Amino acid sequence: MPKAIWNDEVIAESDDTVVVEGRIYFPRESLREDVLAPSDTHTVCPWKGKASYYTLTSNGHTTPDAVWFYPEPKPDAGVVRDRVAFWKDVQLED
Repeated sequence: MPKAIWNDEVIAESDDTVVVEGRIYFPRESLREDVLAPSDTHTVCPWKGKASYYTLTSNGHTTPDAVWFYPEPKPDAGVVRDRVAFWKDVQLED
C-alpha cells in the first residue's frame, strides 16, 4: 500500500492513489490532520488550476509547503479533486 513518510512517521497511506505528471496523489482523508498547518502559499498550474499548500509540523520539525492540493481543480483535472500530493522531505513508498 502506498505510504507518505515524513520525519520517520507515516502521514498518509492508501490503496486509492492516482499518478498525475509523475506525482502520487493520495485521498485527502488518508492524510493525518495532526501534522498539518495551513499555509498562505498558492501557485497556479495552467491545466489543474490554483494549488493551495499545507506545512508539515510535528515533534519540533517543520517543513513548509510540503503538501499541496487543488481545492477547485479545472474540469480536465478532476482526478485530483479531494487529493493531496507531497514534496520536500516526504518519502513515498509502495
